[in-house]
Amino acid sequence: MPIRPFLLTLFISSAAILGAQAPSPQAKAKTGRIVTPAPSHPPLRSVDITKLPEGAEQLDLYLLMGQSNMKGRGIMPDEPKQDPRIVMMHLKDDKWYLARHPLHLVGAEKTFAGHDNAGVGPGLAFAEALVAQNAKVALGLIPCAVGGSSINLWQKGAKLYVEALRRAKLAQQTTPPVEARLRGVLWLQGEANANTAGLTVHEAKLLQLVDDLRADLAQPDLPFIACTIGEMGDVSKLGDQGAMNQLLLSLPAKRAHTACVDARDLKTHIGDSVHFDTPAQNEIGRRFAVKLNELRAK
Repeated sequence: MPIRPFLLTLFISSAAILGAQAPSPQAKAKTGRIVTPAPSHPPLRSVDITKLPEGAEQLDLYLLMGQSNMKGRGIMPDEPKQDPRIVMMHLKDDKWYLARHPLHLVGAEKTFAGHDNAGVGPGLAFAEALVAQNAKVALGLIPCAVGGSSINLWQKGAKLYVEALRRAKLAQQTTPPVEARLRGVLWLQGEANANTAGLTVHEAKLLQLVDDLRADLAQPDLPFIACTIGEMGDVSKLGDQGAMNQLLLSLPAKRAHTACVDARDLKTHIGDSVHFDTPAQNEIGRRFAVKLNELRAK
């Protein structure tokens, strides 16, 4: 090979390698859609859910339900947090692993093959806040959120409701002799229905969801905590988001043992004015924990 073509080829190859090693925090695909980077190694670490970690005396379970902001799109930390007191049920195989971002991982547990755009959501920060308050508690997170999902898919008999119910029951069945308790539901959904047609039916369907979950899980007082959706774009175009948030904030007045996190002041996003960034997601998680504690105090 002539020297100049060889050097040119070497330069192009080196640039490609360097680019692969140091991708931008959130690159845009050719379509312009913001892509959350894939998780990095080490792989997920499996746990024996039938044994409590050292120091823990109880295992509390929480359902994470909603659409993409509950699933999370925030940039993940370089090193995953792996607290032995916080575990997650993997979406792909229903098995238990030490919790880490992304909680809603759909890729393989060792290679992450098949990973989609899941990133940092509020679930892990919520769990960290709770275990920091009580060293005798271990937490099991049950991710169920699906990006873009309408509340219609969360109605009794619809596929996402059926799947969440299945996973909630399975989670409790896999822990004996440890007695796990389902202690609450975190809900972050509304973008898909923040429009004239969606708003007219959303409240009735949200209330029905709360009632059906409690009935099907035989827990009439199961805490259900919602969160407002983002108001991060042009204020003049936020009519539908604002109306949805007023609806969500009114939930505690309509159903006992419910609450709503107010995240309207959180304005930072991943670049699309829709999805909260990592700091905002972590703050939402902490606010979920505050609301849960307030419900328990009542």
